[in-house]
Amino acid sequence: MTGAMIGTMVLCFALSISVAVSIGLASVVGIQASNAHMLISVKEMFNAINKFPLAAIPFFIFAGNLMEAGGISRRLVEFAKSIVGGVQGGLPMTCVLTCMIFAAVSGSSVATTFAIGAILIPALIKHGYPTSYAAALQATSAELGVIIPPSIPMILYGVSAEVSIGELFIAGVGPGLLIGGVLMVFVWLWCKWKGWGKNDGDGRLAFGPALLQAGWALLMPVIILGGIYGGIFTPTEASAVAVFYALVVGMLIYREIRLPELYAIVRRSVISSAVIMFIIANAGLFAFLITRAGVPDAIGRWLEAVLQNPAMFLLGVNVALFLIGMFIETSAAIIVLAPILAPVAMHFGIDPVHFGMVMVVNLALGMITPPFGVNLFAACTVARISLDRIIGQLVPFVLVVLACLMVITYVPAISLTLRDLVYAK
Repeated sequence: MTGAMIGTMVLCFALSISVAVSIGLASVVGIQASNAHMLISVKEMFNAINKFPLAAIPFFIFAGNLMEAGGISRRLVEFAKSIVGGVQGGLPMTCVLTCMIFAAVSGSSVATTFAIGAILIPALIKHGYPTSYAAALQATSAELGVIIPPSIPMILYGVSAEVSIGELFIAGVGPGLLIGGVLMVFVWLWCKWKGWGKNDGDGRLAFGPALLQAGWALLMPVIILGGIYGGIFTPTEASAVAVFYALVVGMLIYREIRLPELYAIVRRSVISSAVIMFIIANAGLFAFLITRAGVPDAIGRWLEAVLQNPAMFLLGVNVALFLIGMFIETSAAIIVLAPILAPVAMHFGIDPVHFGMVMVVNLALGMITPPFGVNLFAACTVARISLDRIIGQLVPFVLVVLACLMVITYVPAISLTLRDLVYAK
């Protein structure tokens, strides 16, 4: 049964069938091969999405789209530019910093790509940066959208591995700051070497006016994260608060969202949410079938036998996840693999929250690696170029994030120090 499922899924991938449909078809083949009743598919697909924390996904997507349409994104860009935009290479640094701030609200890398990329990719091109570089930079920076909390993949990992979502969120701060900081230093040095961005400070607002203009936008992550860690509301409830705040600011304070425009924003959010939920439902059925076949136990025993210490286990997992992330969408990969790998990690004495950070950061890399990197497609759409044109510019960014991943993997304190302080462990 397992062989038939994997074979079907690989064949579907080779035929360029969407990830969700490929997983669903493989699950149907698995049900037929095991002579089980097809009603199992309905039951398990419903069970996969019948989880309260998953309600946060459509809300965070909606909030991200409202921020883009309501002028919040643009003001965040101006604020970030007032901080780092005055140096050579300041505009690429602004891109990274803005994505870090935006990530503290959106929870989605694709939403971050569109919301920030729509402003900064044209600005980068206007200042003389190659279009391919602008797209690669935006795709990589937007990856922070799923690493800095709140994060949709962290919610999925928490549900799948039965780990506290609040602890995952606070643990994501360290890795997010590390990757964001290293990326900013890297793009600054790269621009100095290439001679790009000598006029990046043109038209930059002073810090005071930029802070005043972005005040309501900057208050949003404070309310969301402060409410979560202050115990005022849960991460799921925080997503609804984010939508309400973005609506109020966009419609009543900045007045850049008109009532007739809401339909298009809601429609775009519903479509994005439905795609993710469809993936989750099919991945949940797939995970149930392979668990029923004993695959997780078999993989666990094999990993224990071959990778006999935590360091080797983490290295093996990173290599596997990096390759898997190239071909399978992040949400689907987490839902399928987290229930399999998290118990094995715990067997090796690895904290499940730290392991969650390793999984999320590694699979987030899949968003910027061909052939199925969703951030790449989003950035190329905004920049209006083909995917093959940005590969050369993308390689250095992937290597930088990979180096950060190794540090996060083997220095657990980066993820766990703040978690232990907040939760007094």
